[in-house]
Amino acid sequence: MAMPDEFHDVARRVNNWGRWGPDDQRGTLNLLTEDAVARAATEIRTGQRIEVALPLSTDGVQAGLVPGRENPVHTMTRVREAMTGDQTDICDSDGQLVTGLQSATHWDALSHVCYDGRIYNGYDLDVVGPDGATTLGIEHAGPVAGRGVLLDIAGLKEVDRLHPGYAITADDLDAACERQGVAVSTADIVLVRTGQIRHFLEDGDRIAYAFPSAGLTIGTAIWFHEHDVAAVATDNLTCEVFPGEREDMILPVHLLHLVEMGMTQGQNWNLEELAAACADGGRWTFFLSAPPEPVVGGTGAPVAPVAIR
Repeated sequence: MAMPDEFHDVARRVNNWGRWGPDDQRGTLNLLTEDAVARAATEIRTGQRIEVALPLSTDGVQAGLVPGRENPVHTMTRVREAMTGDQTDICDSDGQLVTGLQSATHWDALSHVCYDGRIYNGYDLDVVGPDGATTLGIEHAGPVAGRGVLLDIAGLKEVDRLHPGYAITADDLDAACERQGVAVSTADIVLVRTGQIRHFLEDGDRIAYAFPSAGLTIGTAIWFHEHDVAAVATDNLTCEVFPGEREDMILPVHLLHLVEMGMTQGQNWNLEELAAACADGGRWTFFLSAPPEPVVGGTGAPVAPVAIR
């Protein structure tokens, strides 16, 4: 599918290829320097820790709509088995987890998508093959940590969840910043709350959670680029509004973030408790620890983010 001129104009504006060198595989995560992380640590005031991940469970958010994204399956491989042969002696239990890399709360790797012969930083498309990504795998993300900023768009609209299919604009992001009294700065990790996850958490409706979905629009890529953010995560399945703004574009925000900007994005983040805490305290910034599992060659990976206030 050929992308329209509108998309290519934005792609040129936000492109980061070569910004961190011809061999770069981390993209905007390079903004998370030691100085940036040290500054972010000053956001810790009380030590309150809020988990932002969904549990890894067979009762997860996946509804079988995307092949390969099954909910995690945990099975036991050893149950109180004697290590010495004597059942009255030391016993151990063990298990294994089978899951799609992006089935629950996760980060996307820069190798996750490509289009029109393009993948981040101009690498050849064949860096992704049957055995995974030989370049741009999620293991190159490193220890993702920095200042987190929650922008509550549902709160901005004074609803518990945005209308399904609501298209979040750059003006919405600006309005949320003004309402919350917060400024997004270089190297921030921005979390965007839509309330979409309530379809799953409160109603148990995986289909309604998946489709249609409120989410980010093409124009917000320019906003994130201008604010020089390190990463973006949302509380929905697709990150971007779905169905999209135009019928002639498929997942354009993915393409702009991952391919053009080299900016990892996260989905299925549970922002409900964090949003309530931020609203109660009147403070929407925090230290965020969110390193992905370093799956070698992974086009994404599970993450268990923790916001520390």
